[in-house]
Amino acid sequence: MTPSPPRSGPAGADCPLCRTGRYVAVEVLCRLQRERCPVKPLLDRQAKTRGISELDRGLAMELVFGVLRHRQVLERMVALLSRTPPAKIEPFVMNTLSVGLYQLFFLDRIPAPAAVHAMVEVAKGHPLPTRLQGFINGILRQALRQREQLPLAAAVGADGHPLLNHPPWLVTRWRQRYGDEETARICRSNNEEPLLVLCTNTAKIGRDELLALLRQHGLAPAPGRYAPQAIALPGYRGRVADLPGYGEGFFQVQDEAAQLATLLLLPLRRGGRYVDACAGVGGKTTLLLQHARRLDVEVHAVEPDALRRGRLGENVARLGLGEGLSVHGQTLQEFASGREASCDGIFLDAPCSGTGVIGRQPDIRWNRRSDDFALYQRQQLELLETAASLLADGGTLVYATCSLEPEEDLEVVATFLEGHRDFCRDDCAPLLPEEARHLVIDGCFQPRPERTIDGFYAARLRRCTG
Repeated sequence: MTPSPPRSGPAGADCPLCRTGRYVAVEVLCRLQRERCPVKPLLDRQAKTRGISELDRGLAMELVFGVLRHRQVLERMVALLSRTPPAKIEPFVMNTLSVGLYQLFFLDRIPAPAAVHAMVEVAKGHPLPTRLQGFINGILRQALRQREQLPLAAAVGADGHPLLNHPPWLVTRWRQRYGDEETARICRSNNEEPLLVLCTNTAKIGRDELLALLRQHGLAPAPGRYAPQAIALPGYRGRVADLPGYGEGFFQVQDEAAQLATLLLLPLRRGGRYVDACAGVGGKTTLLLQHARRLDVEVHAVEPDALRRGRLGENVARLGLGEGLSVHGQTLQEFASGREASCDGIFLDAPCSGTGVIGRQPDIRWNRRSDDFALYQRQQLELLETAASLLADGGTLVYATCSLEPEEDLEVVATFLEGHRDFCRDDCAPLLPEEARHLVIDGCFQPRPERTIDGFYAARLRRCTG
């Protein structure tokens, strides 16, 4: 029989059964199914509403991200265990089952009986009718009895093809461009927990010194594979703020792709003027400031969003890199209005679909639609036009996205160059370390997602002087 929907709505914030990481995880997953919204702000709001501890918030994030990375396999498990198709199961029940199954089959530090009991308690907190609580309990206990054979059976869809845990339309796009084998590799990489990568603040400490400091505290850091300031921390599961050297500003969290892309704006001209045109929380701004030391350089960070701008200020202050920086709470268009073309370099990390960072933001794969890319392209071309208007003769403009899609990358640059004969495109390879030069394709920096680096695109454009 098909489980019926609950007789009453979610319990209030004062319900003790609702003040757990597991309950918040199920709530967030239900909300994500109803609307296309970024998962992290949503999770933060729900965690605050429920008043859960920092430890429980961490558990909620792990469960939500895990379910998003393995959604198709978890749904297939339910299909194999239940006579009711997953699509007909009430969303709160289905997401409770998904969170429970994820704990049973993908986490090894939570005892199975405790995980089952905890999910039944989640059902009570919603509250669900007793019959549906029993349904959840029965499915999860049946899964335990099939613990050996169920994962293998669930890894293959009803059509006999392996499940890649990505929407079919996106898999089809990638297969047409990359082929079956490379598409499967990208998807597998996206389904793994990403590597934590630090960028050494060389204004305060050398990379070897930071490696030694981390090792002194019992950690197992390793030099980055590509970027000269990168340090990888495989297996670290704690808070970044608890790492040695965080409070002293010895590092920031930044993937190697973003670190390498910033190098494409070098070398900086003494006394020059540079702009981080979509600064966000300031990762690339602070890298530019490190390279600008003792060069009497102006760096302008443009970020209209007050929350991101606040975090940018905090990061700059913690790293001790504020000298020469001006922060502008404006859009790029507002910043450019009335200004002369006097900038020596501009880094434009444009808003994009984010298909290169699905491993770090697993909600992206389920939130995007195939018609999003054309919408992003229009915005990217407008920003690129505006950035170009600020560039002096001989100046450099790095256009970057964390997208794998040609509409946002190759086509944007080709369209721009076709309409701007005074611009040319430089080869990115000579500006990168030897270890990273194979990531340059047709002169542009184009790593594909793997555990050691995010998917990215960057082109170095220059206003030619004749």
